Amino acid sequence: MNLLAILLLLPLLGFALALILPAAVTRRFVLGFSLLIFAVSLLLIGTTMQSPAGMTWVTDTAWIDTPAIRFHIGVDGASLWLVILSAFLIPLAAFISHRTIVHRQKEFYAYLLLLEFGLIGVFCSLDLFLYYVFWEVVLVPMYFLIGIWGGERRIYAATKFFVYTMAGSMLMLVAILYIYTKAGTFDLPAILLHMEAGKVAFTQAEELALFLAFFLAFAVKVPIFPLHTWLPDAYAEAPTAATFLMAAVMSKMGTYSLLRFNLNLFPRASHDCAPWIVTLAIIGIVYGALVALVQPNMKRLVAYSSISHLGFVVLGLFSGNQFGLDGAVYQMLCHAISTGALFILIGYLQERQQSLAIADFGGLATPAPQFATVFLIATLASIGLPLLNNFVGEFLILQGAAQANIWWAAFAALGVVLSACYMLWFYQRTFFGESRGATPDLRPSEWLAITPLLVLMLWMGIFTQTWLPGISASNKVLLERPASKIALQVAK
Repeated sequence: MNLLAILLLLPLLGFALALILPAAVTRRFVLGFSLLIFAVSLLLIGTTMQSPAGMTWVTDTAWIDTPAIRFHIGVDGASLWLVILSAFLIPLAAFISHRTIVHRQKEFYAYLLLLEFGLIGVFCSLDLFLYYVFWEVVLVPMYFLIGIWGGERRIYAATKFFVYTMAGSMLMLVAILYIYTKAGTFDLPAILLHMEAGKVAFTQAEELALFLAFFLAFAVKVPIFPLHTWLPDAYAEAPTAATFLMAAVMSKMGTYSLLRFNLNLFPRASHDCAPWIVTLAIIGIVYGALVALVQPNMKRLVAYSSISHLGFVVLGLFSGNQFGLDGAVYQMLCHAISTGALFILIGYLQERQQSLAIADFGGLATPAPQFATVFLIATLASIGLPLLNNFVGEFLILQGAAQANIWWAAFAALGVVLSACYMLWFYQRTFFGESRGATPDLRPSEWLAITPLLVLMLWMGIFTQTWLPGISASNKVLLERPASKIALQVAK
C-alpha cells in the first residue's frame, strides 16, 4: 500500500474512531488527526513533481470481479494540489467551529473526516465506478452538516442541495454504465488507451449524449448558470465550516471533473459544445456579479460572487488552450483560498452580531482595525488585485479566452469590473460609515485560523511557479492527446 492509498484511507479510519471516542475529546482528536493527514499529503509533492505529466503514487488492484471494478487511484500535477487542498482545509474547518457547534459535536466533527475521505477519493480516482462512489460519499456528510447544524431554513436548503446533486448524479451513472458496455472496463486510463487505439469508438450522437450526462452532473456541482439555484440557499443556511468547505473545495469537484472526464473522454463533443458552454459561463460571470450587487445578506453576496468566479474557471476549461486550462486549474486553488477566507471572516462577524444582514453592520474599522485589514486583503484577493492570488488565475483565463475568441474575453472582463464594484461596496458598508456598536477585534485563535490563508494569497500571487509547472505539464498531456479536438495551442 503506497502513500496515496494510506492518505485516502486515513480519513475513513479517523471517522470510525471519532464515532467511538468520548464526545469530550472528539474535536481535539479530529483536529489533530486531520493535521496528521495534511502532513502526510505534503509527502506526495516530491515524487509527483518529478513527473507531473503522468500519474504517480498509483495503486491499481481488483476490487470487484463482476463487473470489473478496480481500486485504481493516482495523482498528477493538477490533481495533486486539489488533494492537498482538501487535506489543508478540513483541519481549518474543525478549528473554526469550536464556538459555533455546541450540540452533537461528535457527529459534526466525524462528518468532516468522512467528507475528507470522499473529497480525496474524487480527486485521485482513476476508475469511473470508484469515482462515482466517492462522488456520492461526499453528498452524505454535507447533507447532514447543512440539515442538522444549519440555520432556520436548513431542511429546505439541505433537501434542495441533495435533490439537485442526486439528479445530476443519476445521469452520470447511466453514462458510466453505458461506457462500460462499450469498453468492458470502468478503468479510465484503459478506456483512453482503447479510444486512441480505435478499439472503443462512440458515434457523434453517442458522444454528445454521454458528454451531456457527465456535464449536467458536474454543472450542478460547480454550479453553472442556470443550475445554480440551490447554491445561495445552501451557502446561506449552512454553518460556517460547511459553507467554507462547499465554496472552497466541493465546487472544485465539478470543475476538476469537467477537466478529467469531459475533456478527456469526449474531446469532439467538448469542442462542439464549447461555444454554448462558454456562453453559459459568461452569463454566470455577469449574472452572479449583478445579483451580488443587490444582496442584503453577506453569505448570499459571497455565494453569488462564487457563481461569477467559477464561471471564469469554466470559461478557461472550454477555451481549449494551454493558457485557459492552466488558468482554470490555478483559479480553482485561488478561489478556494480567497473565498474560503471571506466565509470564515463572515462567520466571525456573524458570531459577533448574530446577524448576516449587511445593514446591521457599519463602522467596524474603528473598533476592529485588524479585522478590517484582514478583510480588506481577502476582498482585494477576491477582486483580483495584482500580487494577490486571484489575479494570476483570472489573467491566464482571460488570455486563453482571448486566444480562442476575443469576444469571450471582452464580455468576461466585465465580470472583473463588477466584482470590484460589489466587493468594495460590501466592504465600505460593513467597515466604514456610522458605527453600529462596539465589535471585538480578531482574537488570537481567529488570527491562527486566517493567517495561513493570508500567506497563501500572497504566495500564490507572487511565487506562481510553485504550482504552475506541474499544472501545465498535466494539461499539456491532455492537449497533445491524438484524439483531442480541443487543442488550439500547446505552449512550448
